[in-house]
Amino acid sequence: MDMIIFEVGLALGLISIVGLLSAKLRFSVIPFYILIGMAVGPHAPHFWIIDLRFIESSDVIDFMGRLGILFLLFYLGLEFSVARLLKSGKAILAGGLFYVALNFISGLLMGWFMDLPLKETLVVCGIMTSSSTAIVAKVLVDLKRTANPETELIMGMIMFDDLFIAVHISILSGLVLSGATSVGGVLLVSASALLFILCFLIIGRKLVKYFDLALRVPSSELFLLLVMTMLFLVAGFSETLHVAEAIGALMIGLVLGESAHVKRIESLVVPFRDFFGAIFFFGFGLTIQPSTLGGAVGMAVLAVILTLLANLAAGFIAGRLSGNSSRASLNVGLTLVSRGEFSIIMANIGKAGGLMPAIQSFAVLYVLLLAVLGPLLTKESKRIHQYSRTVSDKIRQTSLFKRKENEKEED
Repeated sequence: MDMIIFEVGLALGLISIVGLLSAKLRFSVIPFYILIGMAVGPHAPHFWIIDLRFIESSDVIDFMGRLGILFLLFYLGLEFSVARLLKSGKAILAGGLFYVALNFISGLLMGWFMDLPLKETLVVCGIMTSSSTAIVAKVLVDLKRTANPETELIMGMIMFDDLFIAVHISILSGLVLSGATSVGGVLLVSASALLFILCFLIIGRKLVKYFDLALRVPSSELFLLLVMTMLFLVAGFSETLHVAEAIGALMIGLVLGESAHVKRIESLVVPFRDFFGAIFFFGFGLTIQPSTLGGAVGMAVLAVILTLLANLAAGFIAGRLSGNSSRASLNVGLTLVSRGEFSIIMANIGKAGGLMPAIQSFAVLYVLLLAVLGPLLTKESKRIHQYSRTVSDKIRQTSLFKRKENEKEED
């Protein structure tokens, strides 16, 4: 008996339940989607027609999850656009460089601590460097901080991070997925991928006016078909050049982000982004055996500590260079702590390349911890700042008291 449609309905029901729970708790929904996926799957019970193993529908759910990645990255490109990235030059260069450098170094340290091979280390670097745009944007809106002076810096830093991750994914795809074994072969594949990205963005900007003409149709059905055609053709063609399909989706999004029809495209794409994006995180949870996570706990906790330290340092440096207060600088570092969609995409590349299974387990625990900690720390940033000031004042007073005592003894 073909139960694929029924199983997909069951999956959507579970996703909806945890979505309602997340909304009730007013918390990021991403960890809930992953956790419910982990709770079911091959190890789950089944009775009558209720089969929570999702065996028959696994391929369908996996494909729908891939669509989720495409729509998430496509929408991200629409939001930023090439022109907006260029205009945010100061914020991108000042904050982004420090943020990426410190977090990437943290990934290298993790690889060194854990004695990981080169490919696994580079995957870990990507996982630890990629902040969650989805969670960060939601937190800023929920906490009503979109008008704060540091928010522009936060968005500039996260845009720089997204672009860096796009380049890193293309290089990593050449290294892990292309099958190239020699250094020269890897460099050739990676260079061709980067060249494709640059050429596409440059040529794409020139062709925007022609895209606008093609999209000037009154029919919503035909308009959506044209947009989907561009998205799927570019994403699919990217894979043939060893550029991840998600990066192809990001690139066409960046180009269409400068289109006169961008608002119309966004309004049509948002439902697809939310629907398939939820299935993507659920599907990722399905691939994880909870019993295998125990061995990654130490690695994940260490990575979380390194990430917190790197983010606080990057936020402070970037904030002060941009003229923000110490509290605003703390907000920058804490807001960017959350990890999510890009970290999972990076882990999936490692899985597709046959790398160590521990990387997948590490990614799950790491994302879950920071998807929970990030919004909490951001919400409590005022208290954290007040506490840190109180501690620093006490240290200063103690130091001053000791200095006076020493001066008295010398007299």
